[in-house]
Amino acid sequence: MNDTPYAEVIGDPIAHSKSPLIHGFWLKKLGIDAAFRTAHVKNEELAAYFESRKADPLWRGCNVTVPHKLAVMDFAEDRGGVRASIGAMNTILRTPEGALIGTNTDAAGFYAPLAEIDLAGKPVTVIGAGGGARAVLFALARCGVGPVTILNRNVLKGASLLAAFGLKGKALPLDAMLPPSALIVNASALGMKAMPPFVPDLSAQPEDCIVYDIVYAPLQTGLLAAAEARDLATIDGLEMLVGQAAVAFELFFGAAPPREHDEALRALLIA
Repeated sequence: MNDTPYAEVIGDPIAHSKSPLIHGFWLKKLGIDAAFRTAHVKNEELAAYFESRKADPLWRGCNVTVPHKLAVMDFAEDRGGVRASIGAMNTILRTPEGALIGTNTDAAGFYAPLAEIDLAGKPVTVIGAGGGARAVLFALARCGVGPVTILNRNVLKGASLLAAFGLKGKALPLDAMLPPSALIVNASALGMKAMPPFVPDLSAQPEDCIVYDIVYAPLQTGLLAAAEARDLATIDGLEMLVGQAAVAFELFFGAAPPREHDEALRALLIA
């Protein structure tokens, strides 16, 4: 009988996920006897998935990726007020008693590579208005940025997000010209494998603009390539992915990940 504790990442699609590599790397480094897997779960299968995992004492929880970060809130307790603050969950934990607790590690993962950068009062542009964008806007609001421009297919949804996070700015359609910004963040799935590309005109951006793409499959997106062609500073999706995974790892397995091996981990992820 297999008695190995495990955690998972769920999504639709899920084959692209690098989370098993990240968590597996840390588990091996720390000598922890546990596993991390992928689970392809469609929206209509969420209820059955959580019902089965809730009954499994070996299951420590799951990370949640596209498109379930809002839907999973219906299946987990919200003890930390995540619904009212970020409005999306990317991590579900199972307590020893069998309760499911939802939280969000995306905001911390997104913010980590920006921690030493002063963005207070500076203009920021965010692409997208889904679960990933909510975590990004939550973090940016705490940095005191402004104004914020959101580009999204549904302009009203973008405007409502600005209001929800108390951010001044405006919402524009997805094909609008990007305004001059200190930071541009693609918080959408655009540019991901099997998704439409996102390669905006960056000619209006100042030389010190930072371009941050949370997509990591592929790692070199059209947006980052366009930024590098202009010699703009870039942050790729592995930064946020590893950052949010580090917070989740400690929640799942009760040990801090060995971040001193980040260079080796990154080499593994881009191999």
